[in-house]
Amino acid sequence: MVETSTQADAAAQPRTPLSKKRVLDTAVALADEGGVDALSMRKIAQALDVVPMALYKHVANKDELLDGMIDVLVGEIDPPAGDADWKTAIRRRVLSARRMLLRHPWAPGVIESRTKARATPTPAVMEYLDSMIGIFRAGGFSIDLVHHALHVMGSRLLGFSQELFEDAPSDREPDPDAMPPEEMAARYPHITELAMAVAHDEESVVGSGCDDQFEFEFALDLTLDGLERLQAAT
Repeated sequence: MVETSTQADAAAQPRTPLSKKRVLDTAVALADEGGVDALSMRKIAQALDVVPMALYKHVANKDELLDGMIDVLVGEIDPPAGDADWKTAIRRRVLSARRMLLRHPWAPGVIESRTKARATPTPAVMEYLDSMIGIFRAGGFSIDLVHHALHVMGSRLLGFSQELFEDAPSDREPDPDAMPPEEMAARYPHITELAMAVAHDEESVVGSGCDDQFEFEFALDLTLDGLERLQAAT
């Protein structure tokens, strides 16, 4: 009798209402778990225990879903530090954005693809960029120098950058057409010298290769130092 009563009470419990936030949070969690390419409305509906059609009351299609997921992630970036100079404030936020992306490795590809597909960035990205511009302006930057700063920093403002070459994973099969090391050294002596001399990080998030966190911060600091000199000269 007690068991029957408990089952009836459980059945009578109201279900958590479906909302856009629940849909997007679930989509982000599933993408973290299995990658964004495997994400589908059906899988999201299963995770939420609803029929797929229920999702379309909150997101019209896959593109709107991806845009909403981007906004969820941008919401994880730390707010501006009100007690810091412009250089420290920008650096902190960029590195916070990078930590967010390291939690969600699929995000850079989605941000890049959706940025190209949309006429304007998503609302959360627009708010983030607007606040970053505000930090520069409050730090004494002319609007012209802010314009240049955004161009030179590019996607680094959101915590990532497009590398010229990607380090090959250590478990990748050797290229059968690759030239022997001796020939490589003779033909491309400077590339070989660099490849042999640079430090490598086995625990890098991109696999065995350059210390990506150091390289990211090196480029960020180099850029901010240069902008600081330009700002001081105006």
